[in-house]
Amino acid sequence: MARDHDSDAKGAGSDHSEKATETASSLSRERGRTVRNTIERRGIVGLAVATIALLLGIFYYPVATVFIDSVLVDGRLTGRVFISILQDPFYFGEPARLLAGEPIASVIEGVLSPDRRLGVIGFTAYQAALSTVASVALGLPAAYLLARYEFPGRRTLRSLTILPFVLPSIMVGVGFVATFGRNGTFNAVIGVLGLGQVDLLFTLEAVVIAHAFYNAPLVARVTTAAWESVDASAVETARSLGASPFRAFRDVVAPQLYPSVLMGAALTFVFTFSTFPIVLALGGFQLATVEVFVYRLIRDLEYAEAAALALIELGISLGLLYAYLRYEAKHTVRSRGIRPLPRRSLTPPSFSVRELLPRMGLAVYALVALAVFIAPIASMIVASFSGPEGLTLANYQFLIDRQTTGASFQVQPWDAVRNSLLFGVASLVVALPMGVVVAVLTTRDYRGRKLVDAVAMAPLAVSGIVVGLGLLRGLVFGVEVGGSRFAVGGGLAIVAAHAVAGYPFVVRTVAPGLEGVDHTLVESARALGAPRARALLDIELPLVWPAVIAGAAFAFAISIGEFSATIVLASGTNQFTMPIAIERFIGRRLGPATAMGVVLLVVTSASFLLIDRLGGDDVGF
Repeated sequence: MARDHDSDAKGAGSDHSEKATETASSLSRERGRTVRNTIERRGIVGLAVATIALLLGIFYYPVATVFIDSVLVDGRLTGRVFISILQDPFYFGEPARLLAGEPIASVIEGVLSPDRRLGVIGFTAYQAALSTVASVALGLPAAYLLARYEFPGRRTLRSLTILPFVLPSIMVGVGFVATFGRNGTFNAVIGVLGLGQVDLLFTLEAVVIAHAFYNAPLVARVTTAAWESVDASAVETARSLGASPFRAFRDVVAPQLYPSVLMGAALTFVFTFSTFPIVLALGGFQLATVEVFVYRLIRDLEYAEAAALALIELGISLGLLYAYLRYEAKHTVRSRGIRPLPRRSLTPPSFSVRELLPRMGLAVYALVALAVFIAPIASMIVASFSGPEGLTLANYQFLIDRQTTGASFQVQPWDAVRNSLLFGVASLVVALPMGVVVAVLTTRDYRGRKLVDAVAMAPLAVSGIVVGLGLLRGLVFGVEVGGSRFAVGGGLAIVAAHAVAGYPFVVRTVAPGLEGVDHTLVESARALGAPRARALLDIELPLVWPAVIAGAAFAFAISIGEFSATIVLASGTNQFTMPIAIERFIGRRLGPATAMGVVLLVVTSASFLLIDRLGGDDVGF
């Protein structure tokens, strides 16, 4: 009996011990769930804070240092750098004399004189205006074709209008040199026709045509979208009331297109006003724009003057964008219809003048578009395989030989390819999470959302030269914190510049997808106890994964082709990239420059192949 009692006592003790263990384990699991839920609940806030802190460190602080450099000279606060630029006719042309105190009559006489001086800023605005006119003239027929006609490959052609956002500008510059140079394909064609030779290289015409290559597709894209949103019933109503086709277009369709055309024109002017690689490759310092001259001042270590000039340029660009946004807010016409205008077949149903005339015009436009959009890339590829004796691989052999026998101060082709790929991957690791987080922040309903969106998209309005100068002065040269100096290497600064340039494209591809997610799915997950971060990771991001992949491809391609900030940060280092290598080669030998351009084209195209393979038909913009 005693043994039975002892056995019962031991059994009871064992049960109690097991229950205590289970209770402790349960409490531990509950605490773990509580901690995990707390982390998940605060995860989005934490990621937002980290993203804002990173953006402050790699964009806003560096850009602020540019402003400080322009007003803090030799340790003293001064505005004399700005004043000297504003009063210098070299920069502002004849109007600068007015600011310098000369009589207004004398200034007006100088402005009206055929020998008037435009100045660097005046010439920059002049070439930007010409580029805008050329871009609109080339973009509107493309919009008409895409919006009003149906033909095989229309959707593919419409999708290709996104390419100028990521095609490396220095590569396009090489293509234009191969096309319009003295021995280029353009002169070869007109030579066969017996029309002599035309030397467009290092002329304003070449710069304007190259700018149209980049910006006409932008005009076409935004105008096509507006044209496709026009309600067909409004046009039919106008026709039933006796309006002619032209009158119906003028009174019904055109007012709905004006804001989009103006938007494309305003963006084109801003982009070409801050142009850099195209002018450097096709115009040189004799056609120097503000951006080119800022680079020259940086190279001459004139940082205060460079910073002041860059900020004046930025102020003009932002002022133009603000003026356009004010116009858009007052004049935008919204179509309330849901039935778009029907598209016509590109093949004429009859051979009447009314049917043939617009199609003949489009045929002529196709020839012009072929020369402007296709010929530069095709000419670059052909030139890379051409030599004095015909087809050859000598240009690619030059790249191999330069890699093995080149001096240490010369650009090594493989090193440039490797650096571009490494910078592309590293900047993608930074830009992709930043872009996704900003996309989440800008698609949630809360007070101040528009402000967050504007602040986050500011890098789109700031030129690469300004970002590069800010990173150079703010991070590469170092910053004093608590008596210690902290600095980052040139490679890290280049990655930061590339991430700043790329993450807005991630935002603009992911945000539309998040806006379109069925919110009832998220609400159901939240009702079942899922924290906000868990609903984002398990429901929303998988639904917009193709857009995330598309944004990653954009960010990588932009990093591969980035030139403006990179040339500032790579000066004096061996951190050369493929665009920098092309710029160095193009000044000496065209063949190696075209060969490196083809390598860059292949790498850029491969990144876009991800969009086709992994999804992403609709990519914002």
